[in-house]
Amino acid sequence: MTEFRRILLDGVATQVVRHGGTLTASDGREVSAESAVHLPPTEPSKIIAVHLNYASRTEEFMTKLPDAPTYFQKPVTALNSHGGAVVRPLGCKWLNFEGEIVIVIGRTCRNVSPAEAGDYIAGYTIGNDFGLHDFRDTDAGSMLRVKGSDTLAPVGPGLVTDWDFRDKQIRTMVNGVVKQDDSTANMKWDMHYLVADIARTITLSPGDLLFTGTPAFSRPVEPRDVIEVEVEGLGTLRNHVVSGPIPIRTDVGAQPSESEEVVSTALGGDWEFRGIRTPSKDLYPSTVEETTVEDS
Repeated sequence: MTEFRRILLDGVATQVVRHGGTLTASDGREVSAESAVHLPPTEPSKIIAVHLNYASRTEEFMTKLPDAPTYFQKPVTALNSHGGAVVRPLGCKWLNFEGEIVIVIGRTCRNVSPAEAGDYIAGYTIGNDFGLHDFRDTDAGSMLRVKGSDTLAPVGPGLVTDWDFRDKQIRTMVNGVVKQDDSTANMKWDMHYLVADIARTITLSPGDLLFTGTPAFSRPVEPRDVIEVEVEGLGTLRNHVVSGPIPIRTDVGAQPSESEEVVSTALGGDWEFRGIRTPSKDLYPSTVEETTVEDS
Protein backbone atom coordinates (compact mmCIF):
# COMPACT_ATOMS: atom_id res chain seq x y z
CA MET A 1 0.00 0.00 0.00
CA THR A 2 1.11 3.57 -0.73
CA GLU A 3 -0.38 6.68 0.82
CA PHE A 4 -0.43 9.88 -1.21
CA ARG A 5 -1.39 13.23 0.29
CA ARG A 6 -1.90 16.72 -1.05
CA ILE A 7 -0.50 19.53 1.06
CA LEU A 8 0.52 23.16 0.80
CA LEU A 9 4.29 23.10 0.41
CA ASP A 10 5.88 26.53 0.20
CA GLY A 11 2.45 27.88 -0.73
CA VAL A 12 1.86 25.45 -3.61
CA ALA A 13 -0.49 22.45 -3.74
CA THR A 14 1.87 19.48 -3.87
CA GLN A 15 1.41 15.72 -3.93
CA VAL A 16 3.58 13.93 -1.38
CA VAL A 17 4.09 10.37 -0.20
CA ARG A 18 3.86 9.46 3.46
CA HIS A 19 6.75 7.56 5.02
CA GLY A 20 5.81 7.16 8.67
CA GLY A 21 5.57 10.65 10.13
CA THR A 22 7.31 12.31 7.17
CA LEU A 23 5.77 13.54 3.91
CA THR A 24 8.11 13.57 0.90
CA ALA A 25 7.64 15.44 -2.37
CA SER A 26 8.93 14.16 -5.71
CA ASP A 27 11.83 16.67 -5.57
CA GLY A 28 12.94 15.37 -2.17
CA ARG A 29 11.53 18.13 0.04
CA GLU A 30 10.21 16.81 3.33
CA VAL A 31 7.77 18.02 5.97
CA SER A 32 6.33 16.36 9.05
CA ALA A 33 2.82 15.02 8.67
CA GLU A 34 1.74 16.72 11.90
CA SER A 35 2.83 20.20 10.84
CA ALA A 36 1.70 20.01 7.20
CA VAL A 37 -1.28 22.01 5.94
CA HIS A 38 -3.42 19.37 4.30
CA LEU A 39 -5.62 19.69 1.23
CA PRO A 40 -8.26 17.18 0.11
CA PRO A 41 -6.40 14.24 -1.48
CA THR A 42 -8.19 14.73 -4.82
CA GLU A 43 -10.00 17.44 -6.77
CA PRO A 44 -13.32 15.76 -7.63
CA SER A 45 -15.82 16.81 -10.24
CA LYS A 46 -18.56 15.33 -8.04
CA ILE A 47 -19.14 13.89 -4.57
CA ILE A 48 -21.76 11.15 -4.27
CA ALA A 49 -22.97 9.51 -1.06
CA VAL A 50 -25.12 6.48 -0.27
CA HIS A 51 -27.99 6.95 2.20
CA LEU A 52 -27.97 3.81 4.37
CA ASN A 53 -25.58 0.86 4.13
CA TYR A 54 -24.50 -0.44 7.57
CA ALA A 55 -26.79 -2.89 9.36
CA SER A 56 -26.31 -1.04 12.67
CA ARG A 57 -27.56 2.24 11.20
CA THR A 58 -30.55 0.57 9.60
CA GLU A 59 -31.46 -1.15 12.87
CA GLU A 60 -31.00 2.10 14.78
CA PHE A 61 -33.68 3.78 12.68
CA MET A 62 -35.87 0.68 12.90
CA THR A 63 -36.17 0.61 9.14
CA LYS A 64 -35.35 -1.82 6.36
CA LEU A 65 -33.28 -1.35 3.25
CA PRO A 66 -34.74 -1.28 -0.24
CA ASP A 67 -33.58 -3.81 -2.81
CA ALA A 68 -30.87 -1.44 -4.05
CA PRO A 69 -29.03 1.57 -2.57
CA THR A 70 -30.16 5.18 -2.97
CA TYR A 71 -27.86 8.18 -3.17
CA PHE A 72 -27.53 11.94 -2.83
CA GLN A 73 -24.90 14.41 -4.01
CA LYS A 74 -22.75 16.83 -2.04
CA PRO A 75 -21.53 19.91 -3.97
CA VAL A 76 -17.77 20.17 -4.47
CA THR A 77 -17.95 23.46 -2.55
CA ALA A 78 -18.63 21.36 0.57
CA LEU A 79 -15.17 19.78 0.25
CA ASN A 80 -12.92 20.11 3.29
CA SER A 81 -9.64 18.56 4.41
CA HIS A 82 -7.85 16.87 7.28
CA GLY A 83 -7.41 19.43 10.02
CA GLY A 84 -10.00 21.76 8.52
CA ALA A 85 -12.70 23.57 10.49
CA VAL A 86 -16.29 22.41 10.00
CA VAL A 87 -18.61 25.41 10.23
CA ARG A 88 -21.95 25.27 12.03
CA PRO A 89 -23.79 28.42 10.87
CA LEU A 90 -25.18 30.78 13.48
CA GLY A 91 -28.81 29.94 14.08
CA CYS A 92 -28.27 26.20 13.60
CA LYS A 93 -27.74 23.54 16.28
CA TRP A 94 -28.27 20.08 14.74
CA LEU A 95 -24.89 19.39 13.10
CA ASN A 96 -24.15 15.64 13.08
CA PHE A 97 -20.95 13.73 12.31
CA GLU A 98 -20.98 10.60 10.13
CA GLY A 99 -17.68 8.73 9.85
CA GLU A 100 -17.31 6.99 6.49
CA ILE A 101 -14.92 5.30 4.07
CA VAL A 102 -14.63 7.09 0.74
CA ILE A 103 -13.87 5.57 -2.65
CA VAL A 104 -11.61 7.61 -4.96
CA ILE A 105 -12.10 6.99 -8.69
CA GLY A 106 -8.89 6.52 -10.66
CA ARG A 107 -10.01 6.53 -14.29
CA THR A 108 -13.11 7.26 -16.30
CA CYS A 109 -15.72 4.73 -15.33
CA ARG A 110 -19.00 3.95 -17.12
CA ASN A 111 -21.11 0.80 -17.40
CA VAL A 112 -18.85 -1.66 -15.57
CA SER A 113 -19.67 -4.80 -13.61
CA PRO A 114 -18.94 -5.16 -9.88
CA ALA A 115 -16.16 -7.59 -10.83
CA GLU A 116 -14.57 -4.90 -13.02
CA ALA A 117 -15.14 -1.93 -10.70
CA GLY A 118 -11.96 -2.39 -8.68
CA ASP A 119 -9.89 -1.62 -11.79
CA TYR A 120 -11.37 1.89 -11.83
CA ILE A 121 -10.67 2.72 -8.18
CA ALA A 122 -7.50 4.69 -7.46
CA GLY A 123 -7.72 4.01 -3.75
CA TYR A 124 -9.56 4.94 -0.59
CA THR A 125 -9.65 7.76 1.91
CA ILE A 126 -11.66 8.69 5.01
CA GLY A 127 -14.62 11.04 5.05
CA ASN A 128 -16.97 12.65 7.53
CA ASP A 129 -20.38 13.16 5.96
CA PHE A 130 -21.52 16.00 8.22
CA GLY A 131 -25.23 16.82 8.14
CA LEU A 132 -26.90 20.10 9.05
CA HIS A 133 -30.27 18.65 10.00
CA ASP A 134 -31.75 22.08 10.77
CA PHE A 135 -32.67 22.16 7.06
CA ARG A 136 -34.08 18.66 6.88
CA ASP A 137 -37.70 19.83 6.68
CA THR A 138 -37.10 21.77 3.48
CA ASP A 139 -34.39 19.65 1.83
CA ALA A 140 -35.43 16.14 2.88
CA GLY A 141 -35.56 14.97 -0.73
CA SER A 142 -32.39 16.51 -2.14
CA MET A 143 -30.37 16.80 1.11
CA LEU A 144 -28.78 19.81 -0.60
CA ARG A 145 -28.27 22.09 2.40
CA VAL A 146 -28.42 19.27 4.95
CA LYS A 147 -25.35 17.55 3.51
CA GLY A 148 -24.06 20.08 0.99
CA SER A 149 -23.41 23.24 2.97
CA ASP A 150 -19.88 24.62 2.89
CA THR A 151 -17.19 22.62 4.79
CA LEU A 152 -19.45 19.57 5.41
CA ALA A 153 -17.37 17.09 3.37
CA PRO A 154 -13.93 16.71 4.97
CA VAL A 155 -11.84 13.92 3.43
CA GLY A 156 -8.30 12.72 4.06
CA PRO A 157 -5.68 12.73 5.29
CA GLY A 158 -4.46 10.76 2.27
CA LEU A 159 -5.30 8.46 -0.61
CA VAL A 160 -4.25 4.86 0.09
CA THR A 161 -3.77 2.51 -2.84
CA ASP A 162 -4.10 -1.29 -2.85
CA TRP A 163 -6.17 -1.28 0.36
CA ASP A 164 -8.49 -4.23 0.89
CA PHE A 165 -11.81 -2.88 2.18
CA ARG A 166 -13.02 -6.22 3.53
CA ASP A 167 -13.50 -6.68 7.29
CA LYS A 168 -11.95 -3.35 8.30
CA GLN A 169 -12.81 -1.45 11.48
CA ILE A 170 -14.18 2.09 11.36
CA ARG A 171 -14.50 4.26 14.47
CA THR A 172 -15.56 7.84 15.11
CA MET A 173 -14.43 9.66 18.25
CA VAL A 174 -15.60 12.97 19.67
CA ASN A 175 -13.11 14.61 22.03
CA GLY A 176 -11.41 11.24 22.40
CA VAL A 177 -14.57 9.28 23.26
CA VAL A 178 -15.63 6.52 20.84
CA LYS A 179 -19.10 7.21 19.39
CA GLN A 180 -19.21 4.93 16.35
CA ASP A 181 -17.52 1.52 16.11
CA ASP A 182 -18.27 -0.97 13.34
CA SER A 183 -16.80 -3.11 10.56
CA THR A 184 -17.11 -3.03 6.79
CA ALA A 185 -18.25 -6.66 7.13
CA ASN A 186 -21.59 -5.17 8.20
CA MET A 187 -22.13 -3.16 5.00
CA LYS A 188 -24.99 -4.31 2.79
CA TRP A 189 -23.34 -3.15 -0.43
CA ASP A 190 -19.55 -3.23 -0.84
CA MET A 191 -17.30 -0.74 -2.62
CA HIS A 192 -17.29 -2.47 -5.99
CA TYR A 193 -21.07 -2.80 -6.05
CA LEU A 194 -21.55 0.92 -5.31
CA VAL A 195 -19.20 2.00 -8.09
CA ALA A 196 -20.84 -0.30 -10.62
CA ASP A 197 -24.31 0.82 -9.58
CA ILE A 198 -23.62 4.54 -9.99
CA ALA A 199 -21.64 4.06 -13.22
CA ARG A 200 -24.64 2.50 -14.98
CA THR A 201 -25.96 5.97 -15.79
CA ILE A 202 -23.41 8.48 -14.43
CA THR A 203 -19.86 8.72 -15.75
CA LEU A 204 -17.37 8.72 -12.89
CA SER A 205 -14.26 10.77 -13.54
CA PRO A 206 -10.76 10.54 -12.05
CA GLY A 207 -10.75 12.05 -8.58
CA ASP A 208 -14.48 11.67 -7.97
CA LEU A 209 -15.47 10.68 -4.43
CA LEU A 210 -18.08 8.17 -3.30
CA PHE A 211 -19.04 8.15 0.40
CA THR A 212 -20.06 4.61 1.34
CA GLY A 213 -22.31 5.04 4.40
CA THR A 214 -21.99 5.47 8.15
CA PRO A 215 -22.58 3.10 11.09
CA ALA A 216 -25.03 3.75 13.94
CA PHE A 217 -24.80 6.54 16.51
CA SER A 218 -24.30 9.65 14.43
CA ARG A 219 -25.07 12.46 16.87
CA PRO A 220 -24.88 16.28 17.07
CA VAL A 221 -21.61 18.02 17.87
CA GLU A 222 -20.88 21.50 19.15
CA PRO A 223 -18.34 24.25 18.40
CA ARG A 224 -14.89 23.35 19.80
CA ASP A 225 -15.58 19.61 19.56
CA VAL A 226 -12.85 17.57 17.86
CA ILE A 227 -14.06 14.71 15.69
CA GLU A 228 -11.73 11.93 14.53
CA VAL A 229 -12.63 9.15 12.11
CA GLU A 230 -10.24 6.21 12.28
CA VAL A 231 -10.24 3.46 9.66
CA GLU A 232 -8.04 0.39 9.86
CA GLY A 233 -5.30 0.80 7.26
CA LEU A 234 -6.33 4.31 6.19
CA GLY A 235 -5.34 6.36 9.25
CA THR A 236 -7.27 9.09 11.03
CA LEU A 237 -9.18 12.09 9.69
CA ARG A 238 -9.36 14.89 12.27
CA ASN A 239 -11.57 17.99 12.19
CA HIS A 240 -13.00 20.48 14.64
CA VAL A 241 -16.28 22.37 14.73
CA VAL A 242 -16.50 26.16 14.79
CA SER A 243 -19.45 28.51 14.97
CA GLY A 244 -20.00 30.46 11.77
CA PRO A 245 -19.47 34.21 12.12
CA ILE A 246 -22.49 35.07 9.95
CA PRO A 247 -26.06 34.04 10.88
CA ILE A 248 -28.45 32.44 8.41
CA ARG A 249 -30.20 35.27 6.57
CA THR A 250 -33.81 35.75 7.61
CA ASP A 251 -34.93 37.84 4.65
CA VAL A 252 -34.91 34.92 2.21
CA GLY A 253 -35.61 31.20 2.18
CA ALA A 254 -36.68 28.62 4.73
CA GLN A 255 -35.23 29.00 8.20
CA PRO A 256 -33.57 26.39 10.43
CA SER A 257 -36.17 24.32 12.28
CA GLU A 258 -36.51 21.90 15.18
CA SER A 259 -39.41 19.74 14.10
CA GLU A 260 -39.90 16.13 15.22
CA GLU A 261 -38.33 15.09 11.90
CA VAL A 262 -35.22 17.16 12.57
CA VAL A 263 -34.75 16.10 16.18
CA SER A 264 -35.60 12.45 15.51
CA THR A 265 -33.01 12.12 12.76
CA ALA A 266 -30.30 14.05 14.60
CA LEU A 267 -30.71 11.90 17.71
CA GLY A 268 -30.93 8.58 15.90
CA GLY A 269 -34.69 8.19 16.23
CA ASP A 270 -34.67 8.76 20.00
CA TRP A 271 -38.10 10.35 20.39
CA GLU A 272 -41.58 9.34 21.52
CA PHE A 273 -42.37 7.30 18.42
CA ARG A 274 -38.87 6.00 17.83
CA GLY A 275 -38.59 4.03 14.62
CA ILE A 276 -41.83 5.23 13.04
CA ARG A 277 -40.32 8.23 11.34
CA THR A 278 -37.26 7.14 9.38
CA PRO A 279 -34.95 8.99 6.97
CA SER A 280 -36.38 9.09 3.45
CA LYS A 281 -39.37 7.22 4.82
CA ASP A 282 -40.93 6.58 1.41
CA LEU A 283 -37.90 4.48 0.45
CA TYR A 284 -36.97 3.24 3.92
CA PRO A 285 -40.19 2.10 5.60
CA SER A 286 -40.44 1.70 9.36
CA THR A 287 -40.39 -1.75 10.92
CA VAL A 288 -42.59 -0.42 13.74
CA GLU A 289 -46.38 -0.47 13.49
CA GLU A 290 -47.57 3.10 13.89
CA THR A 291 -50.07 3.81 16.65
CA THR A 292 -51.71 7.02 17.73
CA VAL A 293 -51.35 8.55 21.17
CA GLU A 294 -54.96 7.52 21.88
CA ASP A 295 -54.14 3.88 21.03
CA SER A 296 -51.13 3.71 23.34
